[in-house]
Amino acid sequence: MHIAAEIVALVVAVLVVTAVARRLDWSAPLCLIGVGVVASYIPGVPEYHLSAEFVLVGLLPPLLYSAAIQTSLLDYRKMRGPIVLLSVGLVVFTAFGVGLVAWAVVPGLPLAAGIALGAVVAPPDAVAASAVARRVGMPRKLVRLLEGESLFNDAAALVALRTAIAAIAGSVTLWQVGLDFVLAAVGGGVAGVVVGLAASYVRNRLDDLVTDTALSFVVPFVAYLLAEVVHGSGVLAVVASGIIIGHKSPTILSGQARLASRHNWQTIQFLLENMVFLLIGLQLRQIGEEVADSDLSGVAIAGICAAVLGATILTRVLWMLGIGTMKRVRRKLTGTRGHVWPWTYSAVLAWAGMRGVVTLAAAFILPADTPERAVLVLAAFVVVAGTLVIQGTTLPALVRWLRLPPPDPAEDALQEAAVLNDMGKVALERLAEISTPEDSPEVIDRLRARLRDRTDAAWEQLGRQSTLAETPSDAYRRLRTELLVTEREQALKARDSGQADDVVLRRILERLDIEESMLDREDDQSDTDRELHTPVATAGSCKHLDHPWKDVRPSATDSCAACVEEGTTWVHLRMCLKCGNVACCDSSPRKHSARHFYDTRHPVMRSFEPGETWRWCYVDSQLG
Repeated sequence: MHIAAEIVALVVAVLVVTAVARRLDWSAPLCLIGVGVVASYIPGVPEYHLSAEFVLVGLLPPLLYSAAIQTSLLDYRKMRGPIVLLSVGLVVFTAFGVGLVAWAVVPGLPLAAGIALGAVVAPPDAVAASAVARRVGMPRKLVRLLEGESLFNDAAALVALRTAIAAIAGSVTLWQVGLDFVLAAVGGGVAGVVVGLAASYVRNRLDDLVTDTALSFVVPFVAYLLAEVVHGSGVLAVVASGIIIGHKSPTILSGQARLASRHNWQTIQFLLENMVFLLIGLQLRQIGEEVADSDLSGVAIAGICAAVLGATILTRVLWMLGIGTMKRVRRKLTGTRGHVWPWTYSAVLAWAGMRGVVTLAAAFILPADTPERAVLVLAAFVVVAGTLVIQGTTLPALVRWLRLPPPDPAEDALQEAAVLNDMGKVALERLAEISTPEDSPEVIDRLRARLRDRTDAAWEQLGRQSTLAETPSDAYRRLRTELLVTEREQALKARDSGQADDVVLRRILERLDIEESMLDREDDQSDTDRELHTPVATAGSCKHLDHPWKDVRPSATDSCAACVEEGTTWVHLRMCLKCGNVACCDSSPRKHSARHFYDTRHPVMRSFEPGETWRWCYVDSQLG
C-alpha cells in the first residue's frame, strides 16, 4: 500500500509541476529538481532511494527505447562520424580530464578513482538534451546530433566506469581496456539487432493490438538483459533494437498499431522523463547526510564540487574547439572542400552538455571503499544540477544571440505538400490499375475526391499571408467538427434513454472518434514572415525546373483574372514562368493555373503568394 501511494504521489507531483511550469514558461526539469530538493527536507516525505540497478535496468531501457524508436536510421548514418566523436571520443576525453582535476583536488584520491568519477559525469543525458532542445527550438541538425550523442554515450561511459573501477582494485592493461570496449560494442550491437529483428518479425504477424502493445513494452528490457548476459552493452542493445523497430514499423505494423504504440510510448516517455528529474532532487537529503560524515570541511567540499563542475563544462568546450580547429586545418592543408559546421554550431554543441539521471545512477556504482565516496557522489549531483541550471537556462539565450534559425513550419508545410502530392499521384495510378468494371463508379469517385482533397488541403497551408479568411479545407474542418459534436450529443442521448445497447453505442462513438482524428489539422504556421524557398532536397529535380527562366511581367498583381471574369473566388495564386499568367491554384474551385498549363503546355509555375519562391513543374509533377 505504501509503495502504491508513493508512486501515485510521484505521478501527481510530476503532472502538477509540469503543468505549472508550462503555464509560466519555465523549465520543467529545473522546476522538478527544485521541488524534489525542497520535498526531501519536508518531514514525513518518504525517502526515495535511487539505486543504480533501479535506474540502469528499470528506468534507462524504456527511456532510451522511447527516444530510439523516433530516431531516423538514415539521419544516423549520415551523422555517424560526428556522433561517434561525441559519444565515444568526448566521453573518454572528459573521463580523463575530469579525473585529473578530481585527483588533484580530492586528498588521497587515487587517479583511477578520479577517472571513474570522470566517467560518471561524462555522458550528457538523453532526457535533458531532448527536453531543452525542444524548448529552445534549435536547428534540427543540432538536435539530431545531440540526441544521437546522448543515445550512445551512456554505453561508452559505463564501459569506462567499469574499467576504472577495475583499475582501482588492481592493474588494467591498455589491451584489456580496448577489449572491453570492443566486447561492449559488438555484444550490445549484435544483441540489439537480434532483438530488433526478432521483435519486428513477431509484431508483423500479430493481429491483436493489446498483445502487440504488451510486446513493445518488453522489447527494451529483453534487449538490455540479453546484452548483459553476453557481456555486451545493454544500453547499446536497447538503442539498436529501438532504431531498427522504429525504421521498420511503417511496413510491419498496421496504422492502428502504430498510433497506439506512438501514444503509449509518448505517455511513458513523458512520465519517466519528468519523474527522473523529480527523483534526482529527492536524493539531495540522503547525499547530504552521507557527506556529513566526511572529514573534509564544508569549504573544501564546495571547492571540490565546483572544480568537478567546472572541469566537466570546460572539457566539452575544449573538445568542440579542438575538433572544429582540426577539421579546418585539415581542409586547408589537403585543399578539400569537406563540409565543416560553422563555429556557431560548435558553440551551441559545446554548451549543450546537460547531465541527468545516468550520471547520478553511475555515481552509486562507485565501490563503497572508494576514498571520499560520499563527496564524489555529491559532486556528481552538483554536476547534474549545475549543468541544468547554468547551461540549461542560458542555452536559449545563446541560440538567440547566435541567431540560429529554428525549424521553419512553412518549409515543413512545403515539403509535406510535395510528398503528399506524389503520394496522391501514385495512389491514383494504383487505383486505375486495381479498379474493375464491377466496382461502383460512385466509390471510385469518392476515393479520387478524398485523395485530391488531402493534397489540396496540404497546399492550402502554404501562403498563409493571403487575405483569404478561410480556405476550403479550413471550412470543411470547421463545419465537420461542429457536425461531429452534434452527432456525438445525439448518440449520448440515445445512450441515456436506453434506445440502443451500450456495446452498439460504444462502437458508434468509436467511429466518430476515428473520423475526428482523421480530420486534416492545420499546423502551426507562426513564422510566415520568412521567405519560403524551395527545399534543398528537392531542388533541381527535372530539366524544366533547371531551365534558366527569364523574368516576365505578371499579368495581374493580386487576383486571378479568369476568376474575376467568371465571378468565382480563389484560394492562392500561381504565376506561369513562361508568360507571366497569374491564375488560381488547384485548391481553388476553377483551377485556372492547371487549365493554363493544359491549354498552353507551359510547364513551370511559381507561387505568387507573398514571401514564397517555390516552383512546380506540371510535366514531371516535381517541386523545385
